[in-house]
Amino acid sequence: AAGCSSGSSSSSSSNGGSTTKAPIVIGASLSLTGDFSADGQAFERGYKLWQTDINRTGGLLGRQVKFIFVDDKSDPTQGSTNVQQLITSNHVALVFGPFSSLITGPTASVAARYGFAMIEGAGGAPAVFDTPSNKARHNVFDVSYPIVAQYDPLLTWIKSMPSGQRPTTAAYPIIDNPFTIPPEQLAQHTLQGLGVKTVYSKIIPAEAPDYRSSADQVAASHAQIVLLGSVDVPTVHAFMQAFQQQHYNPKIMAATAGPDQGAAFLSAVGKANANGVMTANGWYGGYQNAQSKAMVREYIAKYGGTASDINSDVAEGYSVGQVAAQAVRATGGTDNAKIIKYLHSGVTLTSVQGPVQFNSLGENVKPVVFVFQWQNGNYAQVLPADAPGSGQVQFPKPVWP
Repeated sequence: AAGCSSGSSSSSSSNGGSTTKAPIVIGASLSLTGDFSADGQAFERGYKLWQTDINRTGGLLGRQVKFIFVDDKSDPTQGSTNVQQLITSNHVALVFGPFSSLITGPTASVAARYGFAMIEGAGGAPAVFDTPSNKARHNVFDVSYPIVAQYDPLLTWIKSMPSGQRPTTAAYPIIDNPFTIPPEQLAQHTLQGLGVKTVYSKIIPAEAPDYRSSADQVAASHAQIVLLGSVDVPTVHAFMQAFQQQHYNPKIMAATAGPDQGAAFLSAVGKANANGVMTANGWYGGYQNAQSKAMVREYIAKYGGTASDINSDVAEGYSVGQVAAQAVRATGGTDNAKIIKYLHSGVTLTSVQGPVQFNSLGENVKPVVFVFQWQNGNYAQVLPADAPGSGQVQFPKPVWP
């Protein structure tokens, strides 16, 4: 069955004298429950869409692809246990990455211990690439953009503003996570260099029961820019709800993650409230890439909705499968040592997110980074301003309804 979630395995069998090749079994620890469940479930959809496509065209090297998904409950320790089990007990041929840099780092270290490549799409924090295991074994490969570049197009746009129009104050509420801290701190440093005064900057414990107190402090600062370091929809929703109740309307509001989650974000915050909220990503449903367009059509046919409803995690997961397939075909098998060597050879690969080429630590050095803004229920590409398909930024952000 496509996308099985149990530990079943298959072996070669014969029927009437014809031999059926055993499937290539791929393991992935995903956050199917817990704080990151919306992202983990979207990743699962991306992996399964790729699996359907690859198997429809004959599989890899004439073998069907089969998945084993294990729930890590959004917990790094459980993720590490899952990857060890997938390798030692389930004897998977390949390991695909989980969601979140928080989980990718430790699970990639487990994979390195067994000589496995960790091809992933949601572990772009510096902490993932800088682990001792990756520096020694170079087994991490992130098909998405390095997250330190998250705000680059937005910062360039703010810098281009006439000084009289540029916002003068900014707030940086940051949920403690290796994904959120690097881009937020870089943005703060850059904006301070432009004369934008920091009126709030705080790293907030991820285990905080709620974020109302922090959100109220941001509202009290009256910052004209809010860059929220978030990893999920509930966090963004909590801050937006508090801002609305305080009648606080920043001119620019962007978040590192949450607004990219399509229908899940709109469902949580409401279409009208989403208006003007921004985020950055390497993919969106309207991306003018032939492979992406095909994936979007397949997604809508299977799950319904519109292109704007599709969580970017779907594309990240699909891209992992694409890159892995190109490596398997190029090396003629699933030997992880050969795959690691091939992916570090400087070759440029293709994906629904655009070109992929890895440096020595596994960062994609040819990523596409866009900034998006929710505008009247549409997830609109707005930056870089000179990029094909970019529309006008709503500035200032519309007031809460």
